[in-house]
Amino acid sequence: MGVNFLITGTDGRVGKSTVGCALGFAFRARGLRIGVMKPAEVGCADYDGELEAADTRALALAAGCDLPVELMCPYRYRSATSPPLAAELDSLPQPELGRISDCFDRIAAASDLVLVESTGGLAEPITWQADSADLSAALDLEVIIVIANRPGALNSALLTLRYAASKGLRVAGWIFNELEPAARPGDPTTLKTLSRLTDTPCLGTMRFKEPLSIEVVEKLLRRAQGVTVP
Repeated sequence: MGVNFLITGTDGRVGKSTVGCALGFAFRARGLRIGVMKPAEVGCADYDGELEAADTRALALAAGCDLPVELMCPYRYRSATSPPLAAELDSLPQPELGRISDCFDRIAAASDLVLVESTGGLAEPITWQADSADLSAALDLEVIIVIANRPGALNSALLTLRYAASKGLRVAGWIFNELEPAARPGDPTTLKTLSRLTDTPCLGTMRFKEPLSIEVVEKLLRRAQGVTVP
């Protein structure tokens, strides 16, 4: 297909994994071989000396990706903080972009399309020298930004979009994610306001505990195929 995606967010706990799983499942249902990757996962539980990468496992299950977890998530840490600091706190190897790039290339070679989930937001450091924006550039990924429908979303979204632009990243669009059964009064104005303040397209809204709409999936498939999304 030629285009792979980085799924990032305006902050932590905005629903990146939920959106990633939904996309992986939808693309898989269309007969594509979907590779998934979360280069560094933090806050991993320790089971008999093995660090469990729960987000990576969920992505792989949804997408039907049966590659080794060491390839999909080369860096796993117990500490729930930024990857380079977690490496120090856990006395484990620091993330290296070279190794991440090698793992990505191997996943891409076995896949039609690769979904990469960032740790935290776009400016979250993946190493002490590089953040998720640098990772996106290094792997030539188009960015999907997940925005949670909650207080402060507008400011965080605008800052993230401007940071992506300052880094020269290609942004496929943003997805507005409903984290609760019903939006708080007034929250729909965030979606309307953001749509007027940025030229970056809104791919759609993900309703609470509902699958992504066919429209969102088709937009991203066309993007992956190199077709301009209106």
